[in-house]
Amino acid sequence: MNAIHQYDPERALIPLVLDSPHSGTAYPSDFRHAAPLSLVRQAEDTYVAELYGSAPEVGATLIEALFPRAYIDPNRHVSDIDPQLLADAWPEPITPSRKSELGVGLVWRLAHGGVPIYARKLSTAEVKRRIADCYEPYHTAVAAAIDRMHRAFGAAWHINCHSMPAVGDVISDDPGRPRADFVLGDRDGTTCEPEFTAAVAKILEGMGYAVAINDPYKGVELVRKHGRPAERRHSLQIEVNRKLYMNETTLSKNEGFPRLQANLARLLHALASFVERRL
Repeated sequence: MNAIHQYDPERALIPLVLDSPHSGTAYPSDFRHAAPLSLVRQAEDTYVAELYGSAPEVGATLIEALFPRAYIDPNRHVSDIDPQLLADAWPEPITPSRKSELGVGLVWRLAHGGVPIYARKLSTAEVKRRIADCYEPYHTAVAAAIDRMHRAFGAAWHINCHSMPAVGDVISDDPGRPRADFVLGDRDGTTCEPEFTAAVAKILEGMGYAVAINDPYKGVELVRKHGRPAERRHSLQIEVNRKLYMNETTLSKNEGFPRLQANLARLLHALASFVERRL
């Protein structure tokens, strides 16, 4: 299967790269999950790449994962492996994080509501195949796009695009708590210049949205890996509340989808101007 789709700029290139690591809906035949598909699909950031589909129109690059997040999660470190999932010993050191403790590490163990995804253990060969076929091509594509911009412009801005449930569930760090309309994550100011975070927050608040910063999401592997502001590599995670654009149970778009998509296009046009001013 193809792991990614890359949408290249349709006008003069700017050093802005977006990636949507969790919007994939192509479920491989070897997934063999025991939990109902309707529950497994709750892991998706359904439609997120489509919401940011205007990126090429402003000169930005958009990279979308085509594989599902629950199959393998590209926003985790490759060693964030849940030992409870494995049928045999992993041959290298592993470093399970809090995410693996919650059942949502590199390969998810639990679905929405804490339901086990598998009725079996996964072999190391199976997990390694997912890494080689999906995880590594995705990371290679994102890194190449950011590096290309940095070589051409001496700076790069990266937006890691996500959606979030309206209320935290049992596999989150904030169970039962309602979320803001948007959550911006810069790992407590370490992955991008503060002006980038502030600019995004100001634009969204100007549209009437409630914006939280680093609460409850600070950003995980992709912004950690690519956010090096001292090198003029700026990486920011943006989480959008799913209630704004979809029915969280049926995964169907709601009446808010066109408005949100139009507002995100406005955000990207404003950020294109921001980036050009920072060069």
